[in-house]
Parts: sequence; structure tokens; C-alpha cells
Amino acid sequence: MLTALLTFIGVAHAQAIEPMPFRDHAQELRFQHLTHQLRCPMCQNETLADSNAPIARDLRNQIFQMMQQRKSDEEIKQYLVARYSNYVLYDPPLQPGTWLLWFGPLLILFAGASAVVIAIRKRHRGDDAPTEAQTGNGDDW
Repeated sequence: MLTALLTFIGVAHAQAIEPMPFRDHAQELRFQHLTHQLRCPMCQNETLADSNAPIARDLRNQIFQMMQQRKSDEEIKQYLVARYSNYVLYDPPLQPGTWLLWFGPLLILFAGASAVVIAIRKRHRGDDAPTEAQTGNGDDW
């Protein structure tokens, strides 16, 4: 039963992404490489190659048509960036507008580490101060 279900899922996925009539194997590899570098505008974090969304299918067809027109990878990427912004690139360029994207996780990590260090230092300072039990005056009950 499980094998039949997995086979059905595999066939359904294979049929969802229709084959393209490539001229040769090199063009097919170029198409696969390019669609793995681009993000589906509708999906959260899927490449155009992996997405089954209608817009991803349309963009794969658009990329294929542009490849048939002998457009370079950079020209295709520039077209998609002009239409969908740098979000469509899985590896966006380092620009002032993308600094937070590139360095945001590092800033959050640094802020968390700083908070931990400050908390540990406060705790150590609290341990160094003499408590009432340590300053006993001999009147223990």
C-alpha cells in the first residue's frame, strides 16, 4: 500500500512539471541550473525547478522561451529581477537594500550572545557581594 502511494506521488510530481523540448543535453542542464538559482515568487522557499505553483510553471516556460531566443543567463535573471525584484534570486547581490538580509542573522546572533554575557556578568557580580549569612555578627539562633 505504501509503495503504491509513493509511486503515485512520484508520478504525480513528474507529471506536474512538464518536459520541455530541449535542443540538446547542454541546454537542458543550463535550464536546470538556472531554475535552481531562481526562487518561485509565490512559494515561501522553493526554487522554480521544485515548485508546482502556476506562476512557477509560467516562469519556467518564459525562461525556456528566452533560452530559445538565445538570451544569456544574466539577461534572463535581469528580466526576472526587473519584474519581481531581488527576491526572485536565491543568492541576492550584496547591496545597501540587502544588507539586512545578509547581515541580519549575524546581528541577531551577536545581540543574543551579548545578552547572555551581560546576564552572566550580573549573576557573578551578585555572587561577589556579601550576603547577610556571610556577614554574621555571631547572633545565630
